[in-house]
Amino acid sequence: MFERFTKDARDVVKGAYAYVEGSGEGGRCVEPEHLLLALLDREGSRGSFALVALGLDERRESVRKALGEARRRAGLTQAETDALAGLGIDVEEIVARVEEAHGVGALAGDRKGKGRWSGRVSFGRGAKEVLERSLRVALAQRDRHIGDEHLLLALTLRPGVPAEVLADHGVTYESLVRVLYGSGGEAKAG
Repeated sequence: MFERFTKDARDVVKGAYAYVEGSGEGGRCVEPEHLLLALLDREGSRGSFALVALGLDERRESVRKALGEARRRAGLTQAETDALAGLGIDVEEIVARVEEAHGVGALAGDRKGKGRWSGRVSFGRGAKEVLERSLRVALAQRDRHIGDEHLLLALTLRPGVPAEVLADHGVTYESLVRVLYGSGGEAKAG
């Protein structure tokens, strides 16, 4: 599958690896959030064009902050947090108590030097799903290669924090398809 990746898509994957390697986290897996962070760093690609066209350029820091807040909540989406609140469970209170006892970022896995693996970084299940879905998205659009725009589209289709954060910032699968392919479905951006 990686032979179908464009240089931009490969750069996103490399950027996601760099986020994991440079984070000092306990975990050593690339997750969908890392792919989104790497996409936010891109310039001059179809994916970055689409994000700018949808007004995300000025709100990148807001996206990063929302991803960090979700990470602090152990990766729970806001919808999951709200559902738990409906059951009388205050996630913010739990996070505060855990951080009081174990330090800031305890639920996020931000414990330097406590990783299970000393080996190389791998893909987590969620990131693998995004990569596989990006292939299906490219095929559905009749594109011969997988670009960073396909990774972005795949992130919006997979339930979880990245899709929720993007939607909260006005970036959905439908809005991306409109920007990238227009109403006729033909490649438009980039």
